[in-house]
Amino acid sequence: MRAPSIAGWLTVDPDARDAYLRGCISVVEHTRAAAGCLDFVLSADLIDTARISVYERWESEEALHAFRGSGPDEGQVTMIRDAEVLRYHVSGFGPA
Repeated sequence: MRAPSIAGWLTVDPDARDAYLRGCISVVEHTRAAAGCLDFVLSADLIDTARISVYERWESEEALHAFRGSGPDEGQVTMIRDAEVLRYHVSGFGPA
């Protein structure tokens, strides 16, 4: 079984980043509670004041597909200036 991960970044206007992230609190809570979600993170970049890091890890493709369809609401979408978020398939892992 290949566990999918989603990782990348998005940018918003620097003065809107904190508001964007505050608006995502319920999204993070909802996603983390979803069946098959192993991790879900949206976080402010420490250097770039416009950038938000995105990371998701799922038990399976089925769990990811069952959850997909939800995403940023229209207000959040209008705040996003640029983004690069990609799917990765992890075939193995071990201690860091």
